[in-house]
Formats: sequence, C-alpha cells, structure tokens
Amino acid sequence: MRAVKTTIAAGAALLALGLPGFAQSSGSDAGAYPSQLVKIVVPFGAGSITDNLARILADKLGEMWKQQVIVENRPGLTGTTAAAKSQPDGYTLMLTSNGHTVAGTVNKNIQFDPVKDFAGVSKVASVPLVAIVPPELGVKSLPEFLAMAKEKPGKLNFSSAGVASTSFLGSELMRQGAGVNIVHVPYKGVPDAVTAVVRNDAQLYFAPIPNAQELAAAGKVRMIAINSNSRSRKLPEVATVKEAVPSYDYDSWFAVLAPAGTPKAIVAKVSADIGKVLAMPDVVERLDTLGAVASPGTPDALDKQLARETEFYAKVLRDAGIGGTN
Repeated sequence: MRAVKTTIAAGAALLALGLPGFAQSSGSDAGAYPSQLVKIVVPFGAGSITDNLARILADKLGEMWKQQVIVENRPGLTGTTAAAKSQPDGYTLMLTSNGHTVAGTVNKNIQFDPVKDFAGVSKVASVPLVAIVPPELGVKSLPEFLAMAKEKPGKLNFSSAGVASTSFLGSELMRQGAGVNIVHVPYKGVPDAVTAVVRNDAQLYFAPIPNAQELAAAGKVRMIAINSNSRSRKLPEVATVKEAVPSYDYDSWFAVLAPAGTPKAIVAKVSADIGKVLAMPDVVERLDTLGAVASPGTPDALDKQLARETEFYAKVLRDAGIGGTN
C-alpha cells in the first residue's frame, strides 16, 4: 500500500513539474497533435499573396492532419498582436511576410516583439518581384532608370503598398545601394500602388511576376529588372537588380511563425509537415501561378534569419529617415 502511495505521489510531482512522461493530456505531445481545430492568422487582407499561401497550406495540412485548419484574416498590427498573445500550444499559427521584421522600427507602440514573442516554424516561399515603370518614361533597363534618377534627383517617385511592405523594402534597398534620390510614395494597398505606375504618378514599383507580365503584355508598364539573385526562368530576358546594383541582396519571403513558448516538438512537426506540403507537385504548380518559389526551412534557420533581418532592416529604415512613431 505504501508503495502505491509513493508511486502516486511521485507521479503527481512529475506532473507538477511538467515532465514528458506525464504531459500527454497537456497538448504539448507532438504525437497527439493536432487534436482540434488549428488557426492560421494572416495579418493581411483576403486575396493577398500571404492569404493565398495560407489557404494552400490550410487545405493540405487539414487533409494531412484530418483536422480542420482555418485561415483568419486580421489585417495590420492587430492580427500580429493577437497571434503573439495566443496560447503557445500550436493551435494558433501565423503566416506573414518579411515585412514583419520592420514592425518594431515602423511603430514603437506595438504590443509585441517581432523576434522575442515568436518562434520560427518554417519559411514557406519566396516571391521574386519585378521592377515596373511607365512606358512613357522612356527607359528600357534599370541602369537607364538609375541614370535618369541621378540626372533628376528627387524628381522620380517609387510607389509601395506601405512602409512595412515587401515592395517598399525591395525598392528602398535598391535606392540606397545605387545612391539615388527617388521619393517614396506609400499607398494603401497593392492595387493603388500599381495604378500609380500605370498612370505615371509614380515611376517605379516592384510587382509579383504574374502581375508584371499581365500589365506588360497589355502595354501598360515596362519590366526593367527582377529582384531575385538570379534571372527567372519565366523572364530570362529581364536582368536582375543585382546586375546593376552589385550590393543588392533581397529576399521577399513568407513564413509561418508560432507564439514564443510553443513546444519544440510541435514546432518541429508543423515545420516538417509544411515541408511535405511544399514538395507536393500540385502545390508547386499553384505556387508557380502566384509567382512564388517554395523555400521550406528549419525552425532554427528561420529564427536566425528573423533576428538578423530585424536588425538589418532597422538600419535600412533609419537611413531612410524612418524610425518609428511615438
């Protein structure tokens, strides 16, 4: 009888300490995960690249896990804040863009830390962006555009979908690397930023490949560069930004994060399953239609990239005269 009491007491002590042998019912065991609905928060509107990627993952992970996986669109900082403050149990994930790295620099009043409050799960995709210009501008290449910018400092504009957007970061990095004075004009979203170039209100914008191809085919814009590290097989005739600006190195990535403290076993499982999804032929095809390239990675690699780029882009924005609001 004493032995039984001792065993029960020891078990209770281990349970209180949260040791693995007695954590099966806590939800931290990756073997039992997921046992309920999983939510992917997207801090962007429906129809955005981030939203499309999240829905592809939700469909496939739901089939794989035999559990419902839903996408919840919560545009702006409220979405990211909600994800950061969610229970770290693996049932709330977030799919976001590399614009996440500048959240703390752009706005000092945010209620989360972009690095400390999140655990990297996996990169999902990179989306090369194409520099488009109005045909009437008369330039046919990025070197010609940069030469014009140097001849007319402060007279050319580049549009973006906002300071925290991939279109802004890619453009600003190019501007600083080339040492030219072109003026940033932020718009409320992608459609307005693109329209600005079509109307020649802005003279440059970085757009996803499908959008750029469609506009160029209609004669509404001209494609002058792509910001990937090598030329795209889809646009082999379009030179890279790096060919004109050797220091340029930009990755427009999208990734899944989880609240900090999410059990590592669950993070590892989700990461591995995302890798399996991204290797599926039909998923590769769907990504291709979005102009995206699958780029899965480990949680550790994403954590390191998130920390590195948060520090790097803070300097880029400071150099652009952007340091947050009070």
